[in-house]
Amino acid sequence: MDQRKIGAFLKELRKEKDVTQEQLAEVMRVSRRTVSRWETGSNMPDLAVLIDMADYYGVDVRELLDGERKGEHADTETKETVLKVADYSTEEKLRITKQLHRLFVAGLCFSAFYLLALFLEPENPSALSDFTQGMCLGVSFGMVVVGVIMTSRYAQRIRAFKMGLLRRG
Repeated sequence: MDQRKIGAFLKELRKEKDVTQEQLAEVMRVSRRTVSRWETGSNMPDLAVLIDMADYYGVDVRELLDGERKGEHADTETKETVLKVADYSTEEKLRITKQLHRLFVAGLCFSAFYLLALFLEPENPSALSDFTQGMCLGVSFGMVVVGVIMTSRYAQRIRAFKMGLLRRG
């Protein structure tokens, strides 16, 4: 998948529809900056947003994923589309997994720092070290809780709920 090609195609579709990035951002319930990132190819829209964009522009999702119009050959490429959507979904999952990995590593670092501070001054902790220890403990606990929630089976429901709220707002 060529993100720059897809971004250029998204920009072309927006220009054909004669809307600004701000107007498209309002319709898709995202920021103008997000639309700009899509069009430069530095970021890709979520699958749900891609489906909404295909409806908005009157094109097929596979055309968005290919970054070009297909014409009459579109009916024969259904199998390719399914594979591309699966690849897109896999890429999205890998991106989320990397973010969660960073979250867990950061939580582990804060936990280690907390334990180190706890063992270095067990008898006479100063106010600053109390604050530092409390902050480290709180941040590490929060990161672990968020990580557990996002890796649970409820993560998809939370994401769908969030997208629903964004569409209503």
